[in-house]
Amino acid sequence: MTATPASLIDQRTGLGIAMMLVAWAFFSMTDTSVKWLVLAGIPAMQLAFMRYAVSLVLSFGNGLVRGEMVQTLPRRDMVLLVVRGALLAVATLLNFIALNYLPLSVTSAIMNSSPILVTLLAVPLLGEKVGIWRLSAVIVGFAGVLIVIRPFGADFHWATLLILANAFGLALFSILTRKLSGHVTPQTMQIVMGVVGTVLLLPGVLLTWITPTTLFDWAILIGVGLWAWIGHEIFSRAHQHAEANILMPFSYSFILYLTVSGYVVFGTVPDNWTLIGAATIVGSGLIIWWRETAR
Repeated sequence: MTATPASLIDQRTGLGIAMMLVAWAFFSMTDTSVKWLVLAGIPAMQLAFMRYAVSLVLSFGNGLVRGEMVQTLPRRDMVLLVVRGALLAVATLLNFIALNYLPLSVTSAIMNSSPILVTLLAVPLLGEKVGIWRLSAVIVGFAGVLIVIRPFGADFHWATLLILANAFGLALFSILTRKLSGHVTPQTMQIVMGVVGTVLLLPGVLLTWITPTTLFDWAILIGVGLWAWIGHEIFSRAHQHAEANILMPFSYSFILYLTVSGYVVFGTVPDNWTLIGAATIVGSGLIIWWRETAR
């Protein structure tokens, strides 16, 4: 049977959604591997460095195979690319430090407030207008973050502030990506991001490096960069099959993946407040997505 144009679109969209789910599974493997290694005594700085160094090597190799490296860009775009890479490197380091103290379910819930922060920051940075629905969703989302963090209770941990700063960094990273996409290739973004992260974190690594004692830990250490690179490659390709506003809700699978891996690998179970806060954050993000789609 010959496929109709509509069915072909449905197949491409379905493939894009499937790829998005796979990409976030690889991102969750990165965070799970990092938590394993920080608990084993490997410094967060070293793990963040490996995340970028391994990705950089893979990006260069991929570029050589495909005959596509860094494109020539105006100075302004290169500056934005460097700032974008620095933001993600700092956000990654903060996340990896926090993983030494917090359950994966908590870190993933707070990190997923990033789309809410993008909506808020897009007003001054991109000149976007935010209506009552999206503004209300932002307020509800912050309420969800407060439920997870519990800043005034006995359960408050200072590392939650690192994850909140990580979410802000990811939001700024997303806004810069939005400004650069369309005229900067994904390969250029990957390589510049890898170079900036590797160079920025190298001095700290030289002072704190701890050599893993087993082949298993070496494999996980290399996997930190490998999983992240594979995730980013699949993530970018997913957007070639479906629009971003269709794919966005499936990023919340990250919370589910890390909750499951936190239980299976580390035996941690999220408490009721974390579940309520995570559900509130997801709900507010879906409201923002709905309004973006309606626009």
